Amino acid sequence: MKSIGVKSGSPLSSTNEMSVNLQNARRTLPLRLKRLEFEDPLDTDTLKCKRPRLSLPPSPGLAPCLRPLTQSPNPGSAEQHCVSRIGPYILLEATEGTQTYRAVHSVTEAEFTCKVFLTMCGFYQELIATYTRLPPHENISRIAEVVTGERNVYVFFERCHGDMHSYVRACKRLQEEEAARLFGQMTAAVAHCHEHGVVLRDLKLRKFVFTDRQRTKLVLQNLEDSCLLKGEDDSLTDKHGCPAYVGPEILNSRHSYSGKAADVWSLGVVLYTMLVGRYPFQDVEPAALFGKIRRGVFTVPDSLSPRAKCLVRCLLRKAPADRLEAGEVPLHPWLARPASPSPGNHLSPRNHSDQVVPDFGKSEDDADRA
Repeated sequence: MKSIGVKSGSPLSSTNEMSVNLQNARRTLPLRLKRLEFEDPLDTDTLKCKRPRLSLPPSPGLAPCLRPLTQSPNPGSAEQHCVSRIGPYILLEATEGTQTYRAVHSVTEAEFTCKVFLTMCGFYQELIATYTRLPPHENISRIAEVVTGERNVYVFFERCHGDMHSYVRACKRLQEEEAARLFGQMTAAVAHCHEHGVVLRDLKLRKFVFTDRQRTKLVLQNLEDSCLLKGEDDSLTDKHGCPAYVGPEILNSRHSYSGKAADVWSLGVVLYTMLVGRYPFQDVEPAALFGKIRRGVFTVPDSLSPRAKCLVRCLLRKAPADRLEAGEVPLHPWLARPASPSPGNHLSPRNHSDQVVPDFGKSEDDADRA
């Protein structure tokens, strides 16, 4: 039985791909690694090693990050995937894109989420290095097991019950009491990452998934896009993220910017979207969208409580230095003592036809192109 180590010294970069700093990453969580002499074939053409980057959406449209997932154009995608057996696990249908599958343990019948990486990519250990660096936290997803085959590496996580992006779309918008309970868990996860030298970069609603059917417990998932810091300096230079969530300093800066402050801006977009049901900045034309983000001007509905308005504005401040730090967010009065919504905020959090969340074409993942 061998443990997976974290490679250091070689940045994760190539032409038209993002770089992730994984140097000097230390292991804190041992991972079990099994070597398979046999594995059922998967369609390796659909298992691409790609690194999303900030760019204009492939096609114009309102709020691309709140669009539903679209069917993959690759003919070898989910509908053609055959059931595969990987060690004690049975891989079923693809759940998100072509690299993530629903899996069942053949002995315990427990359900898992499985992410598949090509061994030929050579950097799968770097992609999952963040999971090994972070100490355990109740609101951050952990790797259950890693199994290696001749062609692919299979990383198993505990099963989730949907993500926050889909939940907000279904609910239209959340009432403040529920939003505060869920957002508090999100901020706890981000603060834990920042405390231990991890900048998330591509932070958005879809990164948070529910661990229970009642949808009360959240964990932060998909840490492969994160950046491991070498010290206290969180300066970054790459442009990475979903357009609707990107901070103005990333669009304006020709040099470096604070990665942690950019994560806090993204948290502000997350909170605004949960409470209002739309993004604070959106436009049909990508150039116009980025122009609005650069100006940093947005409106907060009067229906929100004063404390909710205050927290939104503390997170979405144009100057990065003026924003709250992630560790300070849970101390805000709206989270410490959630207020009841003002009389104008009378919408039910679910199934209310008068409040519509943007629902256009492509998903937020489709917007993360280079």
